[in-house]
Amino acid sequence: MIMEMVGSFTLNTGNSQRSSLRRLKNGVPQGSVLAPLLFNIYISDLPTTISRKYAYADDLAIMHADGVWQAVDGALSKDMATLGEYLQTWKLKLSTTKTVSTVFHLNNKEAKRELKVNFNSETLPFCSEPKYLGVTLDRSLTYRRHLESLRKKLTSRIALLRQLAGSGWGAGVTTLLTATLVMVHSTAEYCAPVWCRNAHTRLIDPTINDSLRIVTGCLHSTPPDNLPTLAGIQPAELRGSGATISLGRCAMEPGHLLHSALTRLSGAVVRHLKSRHPFVPASQKFISLSDNNNIRAVQWADHQWNAELLDNPTRLLILFQTPVHTHPE
Repeated sequence: MIMEMVGSFTLNTGNSQRSSLRRLKNGVPQGSVLAPLLFNIYISDLPTTISRKYAYADDLAIMHADGVWQAVDGALSKDMATLGEYLQTWKLKLSTTKTVSTVFHLNNKEAKRELKVNFNSETLPFCSEPKYLGVTLDRSLTYRRHLESLRKKLTSRIALLRQLAGSGWGAGVTTLLTATLVMVHSTAEYCAPVWCRNAHTRLIDPTINDSLRIVTGCLHSTPPDNLPTLAGIQPAELRGSGATISLGRCAMEPGHLLHSALTRLSGAVVRHLKSRHPFVPASQKFISLSDNNNIRAVQWADHQWNAELLDNPTRLLILFQTPVHTHPE
């Protein structure tokens, strides 16, 4: 983005001193509270495109679905030309190094086929596993590569958690619980409604169990099913379901980014692989399972967990001695 603005910056000296004026030729002041508002106003008149547009801050994605490869290439290329004219008119610059094309489908015979999207007489680079808003995508949306990368990130955080629980001076239980919720679970559950029903979640399950063992002081031989009860933290599967319900209810509100997708597919017969468990049908299923739509997602997960514990008296006895820690909705 190239937006020429002039602004002054107040120094935190306590004497109301101000720096000299600086002319910004790229974007808006870093960290300014007005920056998001100003940018949204500036691009509020984005032109109409054939493809659907999805934007978050300065990250813009366009998507077009068709059964013919040439039709996809043509639609995206035409939309890129339209957006290119808009950017040039309003003195905005496209980051060509970060702009890539990708494709999602389940036709293994065409697994190596690449899109040919043109922009300014050049073909945009094709990326089979692009990273968008912190989530690594792949052709068939298995999220395996994303979860592999997430496992590595969690492993480094587990190492820090072990330092906090050192045998020489280790932190208290409350501190360790807070640390694991902030450092491990919050990271592990980023965008969980998208991938939490995927079979590849088993890649991060051992890492999460390691964090629970550190918090509880359990040995490695402790059954993984008992670790959430001992730690007083909802199981990862239930936390993911609660997050799915929360996002699904938000998407039911008109104006939400996912509202059209949720309502368009409501009641429709859509073919999906059983292993994918996509967000829309899953959220509709979970919402229908919660009898009262006014109940919060965390409360629903608590009810499900309580029902599971009642079926297992051994775990229930452990729970009476352990505080329950749920994540905020």
